[in-house]
Amino acid sequence: MAKAIKIHETGGPEVMRWEDFDPGQPATGEALVRHEAVGLNFIDVYHRTGTYPLPSLPAIPGMEGAGIVEAVGEGVTDIAAGDRVAYAGLPPGAYAQVRLIPAHRLVKLPDAISTQQGAAMMLQGMTARYLLRGCYAVKAGDRILIHAAAGGVGLIVCQWANHLGATVIGTVGSEEKAELARAHGCHHTILYNEEDFDDQTREITDGKGVDVVYDSVGQATFMKSLDCLRPMGMMVSFGQSSGLVPPFDPGLLSAKGALFLTRPTLMVYTAKREDLLAHARDLFEVVQSGAVKIEIQQTYPLSEAARAHQDLEARQTTGSTILIPD
Repeated sequence: MAKAIKIHETGGPEVMRWEDFDPGQPATGEALVRHEAVGLNFIDVYHRTGTYPLPSLPAIPGMEGAGIVEAVGEGVTDIAAGDRVAYAGLPPGAYAQVRLIPAHRLVKLPDAISTQQGAAMMLQGMTARYLLRGCYAVKAGDRILIHAAAGGVGLIVCQWANHLGATVIGTVGSEEKAELARAHGCHHTILYNEEDFDDQTREITDGKGVDVVYDSVGQATFMKSLDCLRPMGMMVSFGQSSGLVPPFDPGLLSAKGALFLTRPTLMVYTAKREDLLAHARDLFEVVQSGAVKIEIQQTYPLSEAARAHQDLEARQTTGSTILIPD
């Protein structure tokens, strides 16, 4: 009998239980994947707490994984048993030793990318791809501000944007994280616990502001992030680790310089298979070229997912974290 992390109710990390789990056999259009690694992401916390409700309970959380295809159902032609694959996005269910998943959500991994790297990069890396090429097309000479620059998405964005020729400004919570961000292409780091990041951003840009802000923090940073933008700049709010952004009058965007605001999700940007494959292809290219390095900073046994969540929420992690099925 396989094992999985299940939640029977929403709440703190303690609601996750390591239980027996039988995924069954693949139906038409499905694949059975045995995980070699599972990605840890803040959206898993949102599902566990109920901030983003899961379809039903009990449920197996987790939006990202990589492993080997053990079997496929009828009608599956792009994926075959024995393939090394990775995925990110709906439906949840990654916190398991083995799972069923719609085969059209799977992407074959290039030989040069390990399954552990695949589980560490798909969700965060494809998020970076739509941030930098979908929400706002970053180009040489642009100035960007990325919050949580030493986080999983942050480190990838710093490297990728630097590769594109942008000036990268990042907020971090400690000097240790600042060093990590700088080592990954962040040109200017701001310690948000010690400095007003909006004032510092204006100083760095000689009062002009940045072209785009990437904000996954939410409540604690949203309003000041608007003050960091140039006229007609783009505010990308793609998470709320500090809490939900309260309602506000959209006239504020006009008052602060005719700003643009978007609230994207990876699931929308990769809903069509051709878009999923395009995001994965671009990600694989920058990783295999060496422009973006995927470094796994923390590893936990899958059975200890609760401890991983505690560390993630306490901001004790940096970069990418994976869970290893045990």
